[in-house]
Amino acid sequence: MVTAIFPAAGKGKRMQAGMNKVLVELEGVPILVRTLARFSRCQAVDRLVVVVAAHEVEFVTDMLTRADREYGLKPWLVTAGGSERQYSVWNGIQAVQGAADDDIILVHDAARPLVSEKTILETIRVAEAKGAAIAAVPAKNTIKLCNAAGEVVETPDRSRLWEVQTPQGFRRGILVRANQQAMAESFLGTDDASLVERLGQKVFIVESDYRNIKLTTPEDMVIAKAFLAAEEENE
Repeated sequence: MVTAIFPAAGKGKRMQAGMNKVLVELEGVPILVRTLARFSRCQAVDRLVVVVAAHEVEFVTDMLTRADREYGLKPWLVTAGGSERQYSVWNGIQAVQGAADDDIILVHDAARPLVSEKTILETIRVAEAKGAAIAAVPAKNTIKLCNAAGEVVETPDRSRLWEVQTPQGFRRGILVRANQQAMAESFLGTDDASLVERLGQKVFIVESDYRNIKLTTPEDMVIAKAFLAAEEENE
């Protein structure tokens, strides 16, 4: 069983839309709906869990009920998130009843509607085989490490640097243990893989593509529209 969890409880202030950014329309369709439709077209995915702010649960449920008729979404549910993304993911894990430790959990940013089926399938495959997998792309730019004064102290080898995306996939038992340990130690990670790494669990890279962008600012929307137009031309 493969469950995809979509943390979407953020306020999206950088999008400057005055609402949760995943509710903003991208070429006439809410970003969240586009993202769920991508995963619904993937046969390997069994169910979807959307995690939003408590006051948005009813609205999003109504929106997805309407979208379901048009896009044929996989079985889905909407649940309330927490004060941090990490807590929202945990709420999403808890919302799924009867899951086994060997089931696969995918965690995907709801604001990444352009993820490819290839990336989804490969993340599932590696997570099943290895226990933990994350989508990523090679870093394009030189990265500098600086101290508190802004002085450059190191230039890491770019050939070893990857820009992490989602989905991130894990055997459920591993992700549960990672979250439980993080809560016990009051650790707040920057992504789900960072929690898993603290268990000593190896995490493996799945090479994704640069179209799988996270829509965070108005400029990102311009890029996403261009990618969508290119996809339509190639269909």
